[in-house]
Amino acid sequence: MTQRVDYYKLSSDLTKKYLDFSQTVGKNPLAKEFKQLVDIRASQINGCAFCLDMHVKEAKIGGERELRLHHIAIWHESPLFTPREKAALLWTEALTTLAPKGVSNEIYDHVRTHLSEQEISDLSFLIVAINGWNRISIAFRTEPGSADAAYGLDKAGLN
Repeated sequence: MTQRVDYYKLSSDLTKKYLDFSQTVGKNPLAKEFKQLVDIRASQINGCAFCLDMHVKEAKIGGERELRLHHIAIWHESPLFTPREKAALLWTEALTTLAPKGVSNEIYDHVRTHLSEQEISDLSFLIVAINGWNRISIAFRTEPGSADAAYGLDKAGLN
């Protein structure tokens, strides 16, 4: 397998600034409600093994029920999510898999019935943050579990 570059080392200033952005977004009150769902769903869609591994472990450590973690992939059919959570997941899917003509009015109007304009705006930045990390981790093939000790994710008991 071809060895990929160490983006953190080579672009450390940019990586740190993006990390600062992500941490700032993660401190938003809306993040407490939706961050784990958004991070996991976007990572599933993008096929980012590193991020999916990381965020499932974070969610487990944060007290998320295992069954809900399994149901994120089938959230449309699952009764385990609130209408607000489903709106956030719908917005996550729409922004992660942008259609050629953007997000439809139908999707926006549906999300708007459950979230305020401020919440949609803040949620959008949360989605942008994880999609950027997904792309970086996929491009450089960051190994799932490789940061567990550094981030305390070994406490999740998932290996």
